[in-house]
Amino acid sequence: MITRTYKIAGRSVRITSLHEEVHAYCADYLTEEPADFTVITAQADIAYEREKSAREDALEGIPVRAFSDGYLEELAVYRKIAEKMLAYETVLFHGSVVAVDGAGYLFTAKSGTGKSTHTRLWREYFGERAVMVNDDKPLLQITDSGVIAYGTPYNGKHRLGANLSVPLRAICILTRDAENHIEPVTRQQAYTMLLQQIYRPADGLLMMKTLTLLDELADGVKLFRLGCNMEIEAAKVAFEGMQ
Repeated sequence: MITRTYKIAGRSVRITSLHEEVHAYCADYLTEEPADFTVITAQADIAYEREKSAREDALEGIPVRAFSDGYLEELAVYRKIAEKMLAYETVLFHGSVVAVDGAGYLFTAKSGTGKSTHTRLWREYFGERAVMVNDDKPLLQITDSGVIAYGTPYNGKHRLGANLSVPLRAICILTRDAENHIEPVTRQQAYTMLLQQIYRPADGLLMMKTLTLLDELADGVKLFRLGCNMEIEAAKVAFEGMQ
């Protein structure tokens, strides 16, 4: 077993794992601070992730993918972290967060819609003003003064992100369209997508906590829908529309 401690979303997390890959993934977040909580994985957690992945592949009608134990343990570790973070008013959300001038904007959509492509346009359009916070699974902390988006080690297949936090100004639901346009949406209009994209634990009590935090998240940031043609102008339209 391998044990090290990491500072993730403002909390010190002691991780005890079977495989070194878990710790290589988190290397940029190492800390010597006392742990706020501990995550321990076992072979049963890896088996669960393998079965879950195979089940999802079957539902999508694609060949079952073969993943290493180390990779599957990374998934298991982050699942456990996400569930522990609920006690600190923090949720795992599937989306791509980019910051401009220190304020964060989260883009979410169904897989394959182009979240990563759109935030790349932001980095191209704004240059050094734009910083990638997390390209896949940021942690969002809901506070009395607003929502904070955190970079995490779990930042997508291209490893785009940084060990930093920014106030989250808006969540934008991304869709493809021939013309770029953006409009505000109500909590009711956005809720189905937000529910799909937030991490939903299997445990009933943790799910109740998640739904409470989802309500607070939806009330704590501005919500938008963007129709986007994936050309550079889309970044300008989106940014100006969310100010």
